[in-house]
Amino acid sequence: MTGRTGRTGRTVRVLLADDQALVRTGFRLILEREPDIEVVGEAADGNQAVTLARELQPDVTLMDIRMPQLDGLSATRLLAGPEVADPLRVLVVTTFDLDELVHEALHSGARGFLLKDAGPRLLVEAVYATANGDSLVSPSITTRLLQHFSTPSGKMRRAAPPLTDRELDVTRAVARGRTNAEITDELVISLSTVKSHLASIQRKIQARNRTEIAVWAWESGLVR
Repeated sequence: MTGRTGRTGRTVRVLLADDQALVRTGFRLILEREPDIEVVGEAADGNQAVTLARELQPDVTLMDIRMPQLDGLSATRLLAGPEVADPLRVLVVTTFDLDELVHEALHSGARGFLLKDAGPRLLVEAVYATANGDSLVSPSITTRLLQHFSTPSGKMRRAAPPLTDRELDVTRAVARGRTNAEITDELVISLSTVKSHLASIQRKIQARNRTEIAVWAWESGLVR
């Protein structure tokens, strides 16, 4: 199934990690309808997910939370956690939308958090977003998630780095879930400028991706 072209201009390689075979089959059928998505492997437990992800180096790993041998959060941490030098892109897909699970998943390195009942279209969009280095969280839990990361007092949890005013604007936009294209329209700047600001922000706050930028912004009280 390689060599296909579609929305991205390249094949997005996906690994499915879920202990339910019917779920994996359903995800495969949904994703492989897209001309530029290829499911390259399936894992039925956390240990297998880690092994296959390291071997296959997929563009995106869809990770369930509740799995035998090793749970999905621990597997995500091994593949994309703060200690991983070259983190893989993990999208957590689960039936559980408990705030503490969302919080732990994103702190473990997940690029996004999606509920299994989000629907086929949102699943596909989340895979594309993750493959492109963006992030997507189920709309039904976004508000609660952001409140969970926000400090009760609204004060900064950590000292603010020397971000410029424009970098602060970009950080706030990312924290509100804006895409790069939306940020260009909102701030009236070019796409290349947005990308340059994002690279600078990541370097200054030591974030590895835009998900970590969003989490930092909410934890720091930049957005409420």
